[in-house]
Amino acid sequence: MCRPYSKGTSGVGDWNPSRIRCPSGAEYYDGLVVLAKRVIPCLDVHDRQVTRGVQFGKAEAGELRNVGDPVELALRYNAQRADEMVFFDITASAHGRATIIDVIERVADQCFMPLTVGGGIRTVDDMHTMLKSGADKVSINSSAIATPELIRAGAEKFGSQCIVVSIDAKRLAPGQWGVFAQGGRKATGLDALEWAVRACELGAGEIVLNSIDADGTKAGYDLEITRRVSESVGVPVVASGGAGKLEHMAAVLREGKADAVLAASIFHFGEFTVQQVKEFLAQHDIPVRL
Repeated sequence: MCRPYSKGTSGVGDWNPSRIRCPSGAEYYDGLVVLAKRVIPCLDVHDRQVTRGVQFGKAEAGELRNVGDPVELALRYNAQRADEMVFFDITASAHGRATIIDVIERVADQCFMPLTVGGGIRTVDDMHTMLKSGADKVSINSSAIATPELIRAGAEKFGSQCIVVSIDAKRLAPGQWGVFAQGGRKATGLDALEWAVRACELGAGEIVLNSIDADGTKAGYDLEITRRVSESVGVPVVASGGAGKLEHMAAVLREGKADAVLAASIFHFGEFTVQQVKEFLAQHDIPVRL
């Protein structure tokens, strides 16, 4: 879903809220398409509240910290000109709950940025429901592992640009990462790099690569697996898990060759704003939309 764009009298589009904003990260300027690196806040939703923990699979143990209302946080990041926003219902897959449609409807009604929604999406009908509710893209993880053809079915029905495959990867040995399902609680036996390639062959238009080891630690992204996946697939790769410093984001975009950075804690707890991240990246010659 691209937003309206209008040119000024000079023929060059000035920044304004009607400028094209596409989920792909494309921006049209003076007739040219420029791909900018994206900065994406992530809202992990548990029991209809945004939560944050140190590691995967902590919801059941009560080890998640409540950080606010998802709609209020979405409005905050919208005001900060986030490129996109990702909602993950972090326990939907484990408990069989449907994704929080009412939250997505309210956010889509009030926010300008594209929305990606994941958690509990198991069928093409589920995808349709979320897209109809206001999501621009749907993210599938455990359901894609269980039924890989779901990726192809979704891509054929809605287009690859709407289908994101989220991969929870954990380092098993030097140079080896395994794929985990059910919020990082279940080993699948799949190799993370091989699964990323296969997902794209089936029609995924984007990969969100989550490092289970780094998630919530704020110690930096896993640069090695991010780089390997980015070099092996022909679709955008979003790096997730480990953001703690502005330098971490610059590193994964450069050394990890990611197309976008996803973060939660540093935004939710006010350590940095989206705009501060973008200004830092721009100062280090990384193309972003300010």
